[in-house]
Amino acid sequence: MRPFLQTKVLPDGLTLDLRSLTAADVISFVVTNCPRLSPGTAGLTVSALRSLLGFLYVDGAIDRSLVSAVPTVPGRRLTGLPKGLAADQVQRLLASCDTSTRSGCRDFAVLTMLVRLGLRAGEVAKLQLEHIDWRGGEIVIAHSKGNHSERLPLPADVGEAIAAYLHHGRPASAQGRMVFARITAPHHALTTGAVTQIVRHAGERCGFERIHAHRLRHTAATLMLRGGASLPEIGQLLRHRNAITTSIYAKVDRDALRSIARPWPGVVA
Repeated sequence: MRPFLQTKVLPDGLTLDLRSLTAADVISFVVTNCPRLSPGTAGLTVSALRSLLGFLYVDGAIDRSLVSAVPTVPGRRLTGLPKGLAADQVQRLLASCDTSTRSGCRDFAVLTMLVRLGLRAGEVAKLQLEHIDWRGGEIVIAHSKGNHSERLPLPADVGEAIAAYLHHGRPASAQGRMVFARITAPHHALTTGAVTQIVRHAGERCGFERIHAHRLRHTAATLMLRGGASLPEIGQLLRHRNAITTSIYAKVDRDALRSIARPWPGVVA
């Protein structure tokens, strides 16, 4: 195999002597270029740079491995603040559905499930008639992130909304066993995208900024927290596998955070 050339001609006409490449050069490149990139692109950049430097060392183009000199892109997971709707906004969202119509009756049931149970759009779309245990007051959720299911309590208002839709909104010719179906023929089951569109259109009717189904999942969690629920209870409803995922909602309870915040030095608390 032909050795990698130790002197490279750059696009601007300058030459780069790989034998003089140092750890400081590698760090300088990452620090200069990565802040302008998105976190995902920055991560791919440093990964590609490590691969390149490893190849250059194995090929003999550089005298020592500089892979360890490549800085790590800091993670940004769970650093944002969950954006849930306020209680009055939720009421406006639900009230925007005209339950005297088939579509309004369906949309009201969908929105009620999203905001009360914190379901994902795909979980609502996959809900089947046999997943509702009316006598036991439970609902079976087919997890959208795996081939397993879980049971959740069926709140009275959610059950009433679903029952009203089944009696007055679901087309008699609905195809399959899915609970929610298209209003116009052919009456196929709703897709995940259709559930998201229901949320978006409801938000538009209320004059809200563009919202998606996951916003209502955050809303369910924040409303529970403000109602006195604990983080483990919220994590159980949202079916989080890791308590760290639920901990992001602790930042929503600003009064509780204020009680444990330390005063800034030199400032009277």
